[in-house]
Amino acid sequence: MVGILNIDKPSGMTSHDVVSRVRRLAGTRRVGHAGTLDPLATGVLVVCLGQATRLVEYVVDRPKTYVTTVRLGQTTNTYDADGKIERIRPVAVTDAQLQAELSRFRGVIDQIPPMYSAIKRNGKPLYKLARQGVTVERAARTVTIYDLQLLERNGNDVTLRVDCSTGTYIRSLAHDLGEALGCGGHVTALRRTRVGLFSAESSIPLDHLSAENIADHLQPPERAVSHLRCVVLTPAQAEAVYHGKTVTQTAAMTENELVYAVDDAGRFVGVFQAQGDQLRPHKVLYQLPHTKA
Repeated sequence: MVGILNIDKPSGMTSHDVVSRVRRLAGTRRVGHAGTLDPLATGVLVVCLGQATRLVEYVVDRPKTYVTTVRLGQTTNTYDADGKIERIRPVAVTDAQLQAELSRFRGVIDQIPPMYSAIKRNGKPLYKLARQGVTVERAARTVTIYDLQLLERNGNDVTLRVDCSTGTYIRSLAHDLGEALGCGGHVTALRRTRVGLFSAESSIPLDHLSAENIADHLQPPERAVSHLRCVVLTPAQAEAVYHGKTVTQTAAMTENELVYAVDDAGRFVGVFQAQGDQLRPHKVLYQLPHTKA
C-alpha cells in the first residue's frame, strides 16, 4: 500500500498514536507523518505509507496554517492547557494594544522552543528532562510568520489565525505574546487547517478510517510534491534513471531547482535536482520492469 493520507487528527492523541493506528489498518510498518501535532491539537496530519514515506521531507517544509485560542492572564509550564498553571496575572489589555503586539510578531522572528517539546539534547527529548524538573537553555530558532490575524476576542480568550513556516511553535507564539502584553498566556485550543496543499476541508477524520476503506482514501505519492514543477521523461530517460544515471533536460531550469518527474505514461518516477542541463535523482521511488540487454 503506497500513498498519502490527509488525516484530521483528534484531540488527545499523539501523532505517533495516529501512525500506529494507520499501521494496524493498512497492515504495514512503513508509515510516517509529516509534522508533529501536540496531543491537544486537532487538524491536518499528513501520513505517508510505503515508498511514499521517502517524500515526507517535501511535505514537512511546506507552509502551515493554524487557528488557535490563547487564554490571556495564565501561564503554564507547557505553554498550553495540558500543563500546570504556574502564574496568574490580571489582564488589562485593550483591543488596540492587542493588535499592536500582534503586528510585532509578523514576519521573520526568533523563537525559543518550549521545554515540553520533542527537540533532543544529547539524544534525550527535552520533554523528558522537563518532566524531571530539569530546565536547559534552548537556542532560538528563526521562523517566519507570514500572517497573523485576530479572528475573535471573548474576554481573555483570543482566537488567532497563524500562517507560518515550518518549525514554528504556536505554543511559544502564545507564550511570547502573553509576555509582551504583560499578562502571560497559553494555548487552550489549536487546530492545523493547512499543510501546503493539504487542507482540513479535504481531510478524513481518523475514526472514519477502517481496514476496508483506507485504500480508498489514499492520495498518489506525487501529491506530496505537486508544488514542484513537473517534467516528463522519455522511456529511455526513465530507464536510465532507474539505473541511477542522470539525464539531460532541455527545458530551462534554475540551478539546483527541484522538480518531480513522470514517465510518458504519467507514472510518478521521483524528485530530481537540476544541475546545468542535467537532472540528478534526488528521490526515485518506483522500479519499473527493465529489459535485459
